[in-house]
Amino acid sequence: MLVAKNIIKNYGSLQVLKSVDVEIQKGELVCITGSSGAGKSTLLHILGTLDQPDTGEVLIHQQPIHHLTGKKLAAFRNKHIGFVFQFHHLLPEFSAIENVCIPGWIAGRKKNELQMAAKNILKRLGLADRIENKPNQLSGGEQQRVAVARALINNPDIIFADEPTGNLDSKHAKELHQLFVELSEEFNQTFVIVTHNLELASLSKRVLKMKDGKFEN
Repeated sequence: MLVAKNIIKNYGSLQVLKSVDVEIQKGELVCITGSSGAGKSTLLHILGTLDQPDTGEVLIHQQPIHHLTGKKLAAFRNKHIGFVFQFHHLLPEFSAIENVCIPGWIAGRKKNELQMAAKNILKRLGLADRIENKPNQLSGGEQQRVAVARALINNPDIIFADEPTGNLDSKHAKELHQLFVELSEEFNQTFVIVTHNLELASLSKRVLKMKDGKFEN
């Protein structure tokens, strides 16, 4: 479903990614591990269209995505890609369900259908009684679950998660990663997760380890 070929990224004289190749299949849950500075987050941002490679290309469903720019790229990202970051980035003035609906509003989906979809996802994530709560009324684990629901709302082809448990205690971190596993299995949802946590990575179907800007064999 996703193919990346010969991804090279430099920041000045520093080569962060060194001719990286990777393929992700539909429904896979893939964890990318490695020490700080190995290039994990840079690769994730390039795969997710948030950054451009200096060399190479990324294809999703055989479509080269880095040839898209401006509104076309934003529309493609909104329809096909979901994101979960270390910090939830929820809008503080919006309720949980309103935060979840934001990508759907951008996509122009019908209000009633979108509200129902958001409620169903929040219920599946154990937040049925929290949908009207603002972010400051939710625990850290609950805030990240809302962020996951937001990433899921448009039924994306793939969800990229950058250290999604990095701001959680060990209990909530394990619960969130187990949730990714369940969603992958139940809905054939594809996840690519960057994490330092090897224990959590061991729950995934495939682990790719980065070192010095490339994958170890």
